[in-house]
Amino acid sequence: MDIEQKQADLIDHFVKQAAQKGSALGSVILEATSHPSLFAFSEILAVPCVAELEGTENSVYLDVLRLFAHGTWSDYKGNSGRLPQLVPDQVLKLKQLTVLTLAETNKVLPYDQLMLELDVTNVRELEDFLINECMYAGIVRGKLDQLRRCFEVQFAAGRDLRPGQLGSMIQTLSNWLDTSDNLLISIQEKIKWADTMSELDKKHRKEVEDRVEEVKKSITLKKLHTVSRPTLTSEGSRRSTLNLVE
Repeated sequence: MDIEQKQADLIDHFVKQAAQKGSALGSVILEATSHPSLFAFSEILAVPCVAELEGTENSVYLDVLRLFAHGTWSDYKGNSGRLPQLVPDQVLKLKQLTVLTLAETNKVLPYDQLMLELDVTNVRELEDFLINECMYAGIVRGKLDQLRRCFEVQFAAGRDLRPGQLGSMIQTLSNWLDTSDNLLISIQEKIKWADTMSELDKKHRKEVEDRVEEVKKSITLKKLHTVSRPTLTSEGSRRSTLNLVE
């Protein structure tokens, strides 16, 4: 089973669980945010009974789910006073999601930045985390560059869209579409110009070939005319001269 299908199956499972649990949503959210193979939470956030936690005594569970949908390890540390203590599996998951967030905007992640964001104290621990918990999990692919002390990201799974991010993404795609349309028009114009130049080149080549044929014919006719003219023998020439003298 590929990662995308596994994600879809897990999302479907937890959405159904969230819709049925009611007052026990806390345990569903804890299970979802601890699951080693689940990295998307927007569908669970969209479940009506989950959204209804807002403003209730259990709203902290909604805050935890939002943290895992959009936040990072640094966000948790900055708000740990009003959030429940995370279990080890949640800590691991949030750090994995932090790497995905960093990879959204930068394809070269310095080790120093990663160690700071993930609370890792040395390079060996960081590289073990990136290899064992990120690359082996299939959420990122890349190259560890020990000489430059950085992680070169080749692929990173996408995270849930943050509030307001959809509009920005639509605008980015719209701009890309406009640029693509302009590029297509430019390419079509260049193709048209190339076709025109090709036709002109063919026409010019034909004119040159016709002219060459005319010159060849002219030279051939001149040669034939020269060969067909009568020539006087020396005796005939002498007699003609004598007749003129007489």
